[in-house]
Amino acid sequence: MQVSLFIPCLSEHMFAESAMSMVKVLKHIGADIVYVDDQTCCGQPAFNSGYRKEIVPIAERFIKLFENKGYVVAPSGSCTAMVRIFYHQLDICSELKPALKDLCGRIYEFTEFLVDVAGKSGLGGSFKHKVTYHDSCHLARELGVREQPRKLIRGIADINFVEMEKPDTCCGFGGTFSYKFKDMSLAMVERKCRYIEESGAEYVIGADSSCLMNIEGFLRKNGYRAKAMHIADLLAKSLNL
Repeated sequence: MQVSLFIPCLSEHMFAESAMSMVKVLKHIGADIVYVDDQTCCGQPAFNSGYRKEIVPIAERFIKLFENKGYVVAPSGSCTAMVRIFYHQLDICSELKPALKDLCGRIYEFTEFLVDVAGKSGLGGSFKHKVTYHDSCHLARELGVREQPRKLIRGIADINFVEMEKPDTCCGFGGTFSYKFKDMSLAMVERKCRYIEESGAEYVIGADSSCLMNIEGFLRKNGYRAKAMHIADLLAKSLNL
């Protein structure tokens, strides 16, 4: 099957290894990978800051770029949700609305694609560590993706998977929220990291690099034991890819 890569800004500039891990796993399951040249930001940061008219040209360009490109897969629940859910709130030109509807039926977050489209509830591999999982807000609440990453984690041999307390509690990042409401954001990530530490996990796994960046920063700054890891990296490491 053909898979076109949608690589979000944060993945490209700060978490390139996770994006490459996604590519390795997709190739491992037999996907034919295509990279769509000239792709740019999907517009989510501006959208969340209220610039909904200003990002219409960005959204329309994105729709055109990924038209007739088969399945579109991203290592990010939030950016996938931006396209599939929130593009419908924009004043997209009427000529592109059929293309948007078609794209929304083809675009998937990475774990969602593996489980729901490729039918891979487990990939095997081995990872002899104790891990927990963080439900990122857009992935869980907007896309309804909760069990898919857990199925993939449980499908790894020798892994010790434990649920932290309230795994779907927000980490406090929320893009611009984290600096507009610094004190509130800090309290939220402190609570999230406390749940992670209390679980006894060596790694907290997530499917959104933005959440993992926020969590990892607090864990490292405060000398906590756990480390943050994108699920694409976990799967690639477990399979020695």
